[in-house]
Amino acid sequence: MGFGGISIWQLLIILLIVVVVFGTKRIRASGGDLGKALKSFRRALDDKSDDKKEDK
Repeated sequence: MGFGGISIWQLLIILLIVVVVFGTKRIRASGGDLGKALKSFRRALDDKSDDKKEDK
């Protein structure tokens, strides 16, 4: 049993369909963009927490 009643085979079929529809280059580019956005978000949170520490 997988997530919410979805089996591993159904997840693999969904993954295969996504790869066929979007292609590996587009998925890889989207993953890279998402990673950069998360890194930027974390950096902004760290900068903000550093500013709060300096104000005290």
